[in-house]
Amino acid sequence: MKNWYKILSVIFILYTLVWGLLNPVPRLDILNETIRNVYYHVPIWFAMLFMMTVSLIQSILTLTKNNLQHDTKAYNAALVGFFFSLPGLTTGSIWAKYTWGTWWTFQDPKLNGVAISILIYLAYFILRYSVDDEMKRARISAVYNVFAFVMMNVFIMILPRLTDSLHPGNGGNPAFAQYDMDNNMRMIFYPAVLGWVFFSFWLYSIKNRISFIKNKLND
Repeated sequence: MKNWYKILSVIFILYTLVWGLLNPVPRLDILNETIRNVYYHVPIWFAMLFMMTVSLIQSILTLTKNNLQHDTKAYNAALVGFFFSLPGLTTGSIWAKYTWGTWWTFQDPKLNGVAISILIYLAYFILRYSVDDEMKRARISAVYNVFAFVMMNVFIMILPRLTDSLHPGNGGNPAFAQYDMDNNMRMIFYPAVLGWVFFSFWLYSIKNRISFIKNKLND
């Protein structure tokens, strides 16, 4: 049953996609029906953060063991995480339009932090293609990846909590778990988080297999 997480990812995602639209939600001012987006927007970001954490761990292993396989895994995890940031941004932008009245606002530090973090990881991908020597590229990329992960957490997890922010749980605004997520929503939200995290790991494992097959063919 080594594929158990793949089965669960499909079940959980289908469950949240369907029941997330049918299950009753709290009637709150401004949010109204858009609160259902918490089943999709937030879990996708959880999957992104999970993949970036995996990438960080693999980069640290690259530095400690000088193994190119760990470098490949770090790159693949960062790539999958970056992929998840795109639907995360899209669902967040749609949510902002129907709650804040705009697709994007530069007045929110978390949105700005997300944009900066994406640019930081874009620089990581560009950096990898600018170095020819494999071992040198692996070590430089690993060091930069550690820096990128730290800066991402500063920009999207720490700074928004220290300043005014429109996002719940930041800048003095209460988090969803504190004031508007009832037990019915939690029965959908938590499986959604697990489903998208499992799905991200599934994509990551596929990307690793493709990379290792290419390396064998090149050798």
